[in-house]
Amino acid sequence: MRNATQERTSPTTALATEPIRTLLIRLSLPSMIALLVNSMYQVVDTIFVGRSVGPVAIAALGVTLPIHMIITAVALMFGIGSASIVSRKLGASEHVDAALSAGNALAATLISVIFIAATFLFFLDPLLRGFGASDAVLPYAKDYLGILLIGSPFAAMVSSSNAIIRAEGRAKVAMAVILIGNGINFVLDPLFIITFGWGVRGAAIATVIGQAVGTLFILRHFATHRTSIRFTRHSFTFSWPTVLAIVFLGFPTIVRQAETSLMMLSVNTQLGKFGGDIAIAAYGLIGVLSMFLNMPLSGIVQGFQPIVGYNHGARQMDRVLSVLKKSMVATTLMGLLFMLAVMIMPKFILSLFTRDAELLWTGTLAIRIVLSTIPLIGIQTIGAAYFQSIGKAFPSLALWLIRSFLLMIPLVLFLPGYLGVQGVWLAFPIADCLSTLATIMWVRSEIRNTLQLS
Repeated sequence: MRNATQERTSPTTALATEPIRTLLIRLSLPSMIALLVNSMYQVVDTIFVGRSVGPVAIAALGVTLPIHMIITAVALMFGIGSASIVSRKLGASEHVDAALSAGNALAATLISVIFIAATFLFFLDPLLRGFGASDAVLPYAKDYLGILLIGSPFAAMVSSSNAIIRAEGRAKVAMAVILIGNGINFVLDPLFIITFGWGVRGAAIATVIGQAVGTLFILRHFATHRTSIRFTRHSFTFSWPTVLAIVFLGFPTIVRQAETSLMMLSVNTQLGKFGGDIAIAAYGLIGVLSMFLNMPLSGIVQGFQPIVGYNHGARQMDRVLSVLKKSMVATTLMGLLFMLAVMIMPKFILSLFTRDAELLWTGTLAIRIVLSTIPLIGIQTIGAAYFQSIGKAFPSLALWLIRSFLLMIPLVLFLPGYLGVQGVWLAFPIADCLSTLATIMWVRSEIRNTLQLS
């Protein structure tokens, strides 16, 4: 048993007492490091595959990404939906309910992902062709995605568990999971891809092994007494109200991932029609870089969510509003720095992945357009995460739907008819500007309502 002093100074109770600026940095920094390292495995895979196999293999990785993201979306739906409940229940000192939410989320994640992965494996060829794989790209995409699907339960457990671990304020533990898993991937990539000559299959095998080790580390964490979530047999007893609450709160996350997959499908289809495999390969590189550049922004979001959830549960609304403002300012400034780097040296960044002159030329133009509004991404993400963290799923869901189905996908389908392949690239900044405006207006309205109630 912990004594009173240990409980007061635990990472969980610090969510209600530590100064907001210090707390946000302490929780965000490990998440930033973890997400940067996590995104690096995509970058490393692409570098080794692009240099050892060629642009067609890069296109294969780009085509498989939205499919892999569907599984990640399911894991994050259960993980983030549960994390919202866990942080608020811990803030209200309802520890049994917190453990029940976490246990049901982990069980649901495992069952759902195994079913989805098995279905995707059965329909692998038509699935990949539906997501834009040409005859040249298809063999590489099958080799890569087939292995990732077999190992997807490990990846799902890492994603779902890490969200729950962060909800109790233990960002360093979540960071350690990612560092261990991806450290193994970094070591195995050159061995499997180059030394053994396994190409894209080697990249996938290295990824799965790293994720499996990360899962073992998570199980070890939950088996110790250093977590605020104390699992019992009751925690894993299926509870319809609990699972429905998790799905309701996590649904905006899966919509975000699903709309990203649908958007990438629309983009790949239009790029294949107006620009060919080189344009698809360029978008694949932009996708990898976008994830890499968005990771620090997402790290702030991950540090932000448990602070909001815990203090909302504890009815400390001044701390909730303080972290909201500080997080929006921080993500905007960080996004601005990334945008400047992309604008100044796009060709140098892209040359890390490929030596193909045509791909470098196409990618340089595309990256400057697509990533020109990256400073706005943080505002959109913080706004949606705010509503999700306080238990209001509808506004969070609506904000993602506005960006994707109301703006992004229609623009991608409409503009190329008039502007060719440039219309695909221009759809990104137009959608980002309009959806950011909608986010600001909705969050300001919620803040006014909160201040009136307090």
